[in-house]
Parts: sequence; structure tokens; C-alpha cells
Amino acid sequence: MNAIVQKLLHDSNVEAAMLAMGKAGRDAARLLAAAPRDAKDAALKTAAAELRRHTPVIIEANKRDLATAEDAGKPGAYLDRLMLDPDRVEGIASSLESIAELPDPVGEVIAEWDRPNGLRISRVRVPIGVIGIIYESRPNVTADAGALCLKSGNAAILRGGSDSHHSSMAILTCLAHGLREAELPEDAIQIVPTIDREAVGYMLRGLDGAIDVIVPRGGKSLVARVQEEARVPVFAHLEGVCHTYVDRGADIDKAIEILVNAKLRRTGVCGATETLLVDKNAHEDYLTPLVKALLDAGCEVRGDSPTQAADPRAVPATENDWGTEYLDAIIAVKVVDGIDEAIAHIGQYSSQHTDCIITECLGTAERFLARVDSAIVMHNASTQFADGGEFGMGAEIGIATGRLHARGPVGLEQLTTFKYVVRGDGQIRP
Repeated sequence: MNAIVQKLLHDSNVEAAMLAMGKAGRDAARLLAAAPRDAKDAALKTAAAELRRHTPVIIEANKRDLATAEDAGKPGAYLDRLMLDPDRVEGIASSLESIAELPDPVGEVIAEWDRPNGLRISRVRVPIGVIGIIYESRPNVTADAGALCLKSGNAAILRGGSDSHHSSMAILTCLAHGLREAELPEDAIQIVPTIDREAVGYMLRGLDGAIDVIVPRGGKSLVARVQEEARVPVFAHLEGVCHTYVDRGADIDKAIEILVNAKLRRTGVCGATETLLVDKNAHEDYLTPLVKALLDAGCEVRGDSPTQAADPRAVPATENDWGTEYLDAIIAVKVVDGIDEAIAHIGQYSSQHTDCIITECLGTAERFLARVDSAIVMHNASTQFADGGEFGMGAEIGIATGRLHARGPVGLEQLTTFKYVVRGDGQIRP
């Protein structure tokens, strides 16, 4: 931890400590913007090795976080997001190495052209600057966010939740070691070292101009607060109310396999399907086996009257169910009158995160993909593929559902902006 920040926090001066972090981040960002790819990649690979070497220490820190969460009565899906084991630590280390292998976006020439007067104009990728990331319960975000910011030439100021504080600090130690070994500024990746909620307010106000963009990753209340209070741009989504629509033209065996995975592979991720829509023109053949597969796999089904008729184990759905992100083994099921009603339902209740159609009719699929206005739309694939790593981005900071700058997985390219480079030979404007 920055010695100045540490002293200020010791003196209970949270505001001054946060402003000092902002200044340190801005200074580090200037150096990172010009850092060679070799140095950034070396830092990530060294950090990955350090993560593996310190796996027992990280898991021990994580046990402290888990114990606190269990004592607070947190649900199973919450504990799953928080939990680290050797396989998950290995996954974090592998993710760092994957990011290191990705092309460096900084300096990429996006477009280039000549003007009649001889000017050569280029549009070139550059880092955004200082990225503030505010997140809850997922300690892997510490590594993924720090690594993506580093690789894209940005400094990161991370504010993890109090629930993952010990885990995140243990991971940061490994990242800091990688930065030191690569002779890059340690302040390139900082974690707010206090769980004082006041620190979040200072970040949302931009730390006196130090933070260029905020990325929240967590529950609806966190993201809503960020969007309401932030005085800097935000890459965010409120929640993942994701839909899977089974069309009359679906292959039922394929549909069952996709649906069970989309709902139950990991119920606590934002790409988990929360609502199943089934075409009424196929429901006599399709609805019963779809609902049975979910119930037999341990999923609670809350459905409309046709759904309850299909299997007596289904319970009645309420209006609130259509817009709920359960993050648990619960799904809402509704029978709709074809693709138009499915699209209308999604338009009304979707959070514009990820929505999928299952059908063998390519024309129907293309209609769905074109008309559903979500950040990610899918055909015949589990919504749990809504992930930057699965998209080949190495990792992601989160899924953005807005329309400006970044949409969908926020990876390396989304953490850059661009500038115009103009080369001349004495031209003057008449």
C-alpha cells in the first residue's frame, strides 16, 4: 500500500487518503500509457506464478471472508461467488496468462487515410487513463480487472466489497509483486484499503478529476447507487434478467440441454437464464419435457397456468417474477404466442443483458437476433456463454448494457479510447 495513503488512513482521514490514491493512480497511468508490451506481459505472467505459489495463503484469506459471510446468513449463490478453491485460483492465474497473450491494443491504428492536401491522418487506440472499479463478493474481479487495466495501459483503483476484503488483498499482493519485478509502478493497481463506505462516495465524485470512468460490478443496489451518484462516466448494467425462448422450430433435445445449462450451470452469474419463454404452438410437445427437466434438476419453476398444468410441481408466477434476477435455482416460465410475443415480453422485462432463441429455423433466428435490443443476443447456445473469456477476450471487467462506448463484455478494447494523429510536411490552412 502507498505509504502516504496508509498514514492518512491511520489518521482516519479517508478523504485525503482517497485523493492521494487518485493522484498516485494518475501518475502511474502516465507511465503505463508508454509502457512496452513486454513489461506489461511480464508483470502478468509473474503475478500468475505468484498466485500459484501463494494459493494456500489466498485460500486461507478467503476462508476468513467466507466465515464472515456465513455468519451474516448470506445465501448459497452468494457464497459460491465468494468462494475460492485451488481450481479457482488456478483459473485466475490462467486468466492472467491468457490476457498476457492477447494483442496489445495500445497504439493500434484503427483507421488511416490521406487528404488531398497531403496530410496523413490516423485514428490510434490509447488508454482511457484511470479506471475505478467497484465490485462485490467476487475476489477474482481483483485479478481480472487489474490485469485488463494494466494490459490496456490504464491504472486501476479497485474497491472490493467488505465481504471479499481479505481475499482481494491477498490477490493484490501477487499483482504488486508482478509489477515490481517488471519495473512498473506498483500504484498501477491499487485497492482501497478501507471498508468504509465513505470511500465509494469519493470515487464516484472522481477523486478530484483523477478517475476517468467507473465500472460497477455487483448487485442492483450497488449499480443503481453508482449510476445515480457518479460524476464521471459509468460502464454498467443494473442486473442480468436473461431470457431463453424455445421456438416451435426448436430441436427439443437440444433445447433441454441448453436450457438446463443456461439456468443451472452456475445460478449466481449474471448470464444465467432467469425466464423461459415457450412458443404456444409447440408447447404440447415441448413445454412438459422442458419444465420436467428443470424440476428434476432441482430448479424451482414459477409459471403461468399452462406451465402449472404441464407439471403439478410448478408454482404460480406473479407479475414480479417476470422482471426478477433470481441468482438462484429458480426460473420463471411463460407460454407465448410465437416469436413476436416473445420479443415483446423480452422488450418489456429484459435488462438488455443476454437473451437467446432456440430454433432450427434460421429465418426465425435472424428475426430474433435483429429485433431483440440486448447487449448480447444468442441462437442455440447457453446464455452462460455471456462472458468475456468465452468471447476470446481473455477476461472481462463486466457486461455493459448501455449504448455509449462499451456494450457487452468490457475487455481490452473497451478500456481504450482513441486519438487522431495528423502527419504533415509544412501544410498550412488557407
